Amino acid sequence: MEFQQILFLVILAVTLGLFISEKLRIDLVALLALLALTLTGILGPKDALAGFASEPAIIVAAVFVLSAGLSATGITDRIGAGIGRAAGGSEWRTIAVVMPATAALAAFSHHVMVTAMMLPILMRIAREQKLAASRLLMPMSLAASLGTTLTLFSAPAFLLSNDLIKRADLPALDIFAITPIGIALVLLGTVYMLLARWLVPKRDGETPQGDYLKLDRYYTELLVEAESPWVGKTRGDFSDAFKDRLQVVDWLRHGMRRRNQHPESPLAAGDVLLVRASPDEIASIRDEPGLALHAVAKYGDTPGERPKSEALGDEQLVQAVVAPHSEFVGRSVADIDFLRNLGVVVVGLWRREGWLHGELSETVLQEGDLLVLWGQQENLEPLATHHGFLMLMPFSGREKSRRRAPLALLIMAAAVAAAATETLAPHIAFLAGAVAMVLTRCVDIERAYQEIDVRIFVMIGGVIPLGIAMEKTGTAALVADLLLNHAAHWSPLVLLLVMFGTAALLTQILSDAATTVLLAPIALALATGLGLNPVPFVVCTAMGAVASFLTPIGHHGNLLILTPGRYTFGDFLRVGAPLTLAIAFTTAWLARWLWLGGPLLPGIGG
Repeated sequence: MEFQQILFLVILAVTLGLFISEKLRIDLVALLALLALTLTGILGPKDALAGFASEPAIIVAAVFVLSAGLSATGITDRIGAGIGRAAGGSEWRTIAVVMPATAALAAFSHHVMVTAMMLPILMRIAREQKLAASRLLMPMSLAASLGTTLTLFSAPAFLLSNDLIKRADLPALDIFAITPIGIALVLLGTVYMLLARWLVPKRDGETPQGDYLKLDRYYTELLVEAESPWVGKTRGDFSDAFKDRLQVVDWLRHGMRRRNQHPESPLAAGDVLLVRASPDEIASIRDEPGLALHAVAKYGDTPGERPKSEALGDEQLVQAVVAPHSEFVGRSVADIDFLRNLGVVVVGLWRREGWLHGELSETVLQEGDLLVLWGQQENLEPLATHHGFLMLMPFSGREKSRRRAPLALLIMAAAVAAAATETLAPHIAFLAGAVAMVLTRCVDIERAYQEIDVRIFVMIGGVIPLGIAMEKTGTAALVADLLLNHAAHWSPLVLLLVMFGTAALLTQILSDAATTVLLAPIALALATGLGLNPVPFVVCTAMGAVASFLTPIGHHGNLLILTPGRYTFGDFLRVGAPLTLAIAFTTAWLARWLWLGGPLLPGIGG
């Protein structure tokens, strides 16, 4: 063994130790490994920094922005709500609908974002239909992870594998090259969870800590403005148009509750609708033509200026909890006169129990009421120390440009089509799509930057040099030669299973990207030594890093559902071990069929 190989193995061992111990963040560890490889002379500066300019890093950053565009225009929410409606009220139907739909979403978005979006929807279904939340959340998280096997750009591991294949002067994979395997795995996972759902314990959902201030429905009032397109349309039309977004609770005209609230009754200018709406809807009202937050339109105007409801984004929304024994308890919103006394306007309210009717300003406040306040920063700051409020927190709602939803869909489809047809190189196609999302204001530039997970970008940039160093020092070839001495007589199917299994075990302590970077060069060298096409070996390695479900720490999405589903470590092992074995065999069998000319069905072909 040469000195550089020994030096590389020392750096690799220290890097793995830091990854496993989690004493430092993984992105920082990746950067330290990059610096160590450079300072020891194993890699030159160009190779050491190649990861940051690589296709995987660019595509990952661009996909985050594209996903943000779909979220900011309300597309993901609308799809999620549609999935919730189609799920029905039975456990088996919910699983059968949610798993394929969630996988399809994860194929074109980030799987953790999809898991976070579906989590409250399934918690609500479980609560309303009296189902065990634990029986729904694990299948959903599993489907989100399996969805990343449907396209090459949905998981960093596949992008890194493709980058390695191209560095070996082999034909690059197109973005749907792994789709046949992904479809089979999604179907396998869905059938498995339907037949073996008894392995998942029945436990009621647990509300994650802090969700009290992340509620999904507040009461607020919407004003139908003078030249609104809703003037003359019926309340039924309004309810149908907004059925997935808000619920009309009451209808006021000239400050009086309407007696006739029939769905066929027409709306008029100046009507006020008391609705239950999500935080995002409250923050997005200014994007709805002819509608405004009533309190802002009523109290926020000044003579000679346009209504401040149009400039809602220039102000700030916060939420405040009415404290026990507060001076506000027992008094109505109008009686307190928030605008005159505190310089803010109450635009929404949440109450733990009971329904509200009538005008919001006439609502008598109670202990624990959560108020949504609108005002300028200088007026909001003093409220943080006001003894009448228990706490003051930022409002969780984010504005959604729903009118640009068709444009966002078109941009996403165009980026995928350009990459799939090789009209543009994949990283250029997705980068162009990300820029188009910002230029068309489907997502603003600040949010686009916020949505890029810099840790993943830096980690990819930092771990790619590890793979390059493994090849350059000959370490990959050395390990492959050791394997060849023991496995030369093994069949290709067994070798593919070995690579999948090794990656599946290693990814429980490392990220899928780090696992792929370390093992894929060995898989390539092993296949080359056997005189076989390296592609299936590299793909099986990446699949093992992505599609193994042995522990809750193997995938970030599982960590999101751990507390809400009240799962234990053993739950994931009991459910995931048989499934991972089935996934390993399916992946290896299909990879052999796709790239090595093996049979599709047992007993048929060569």
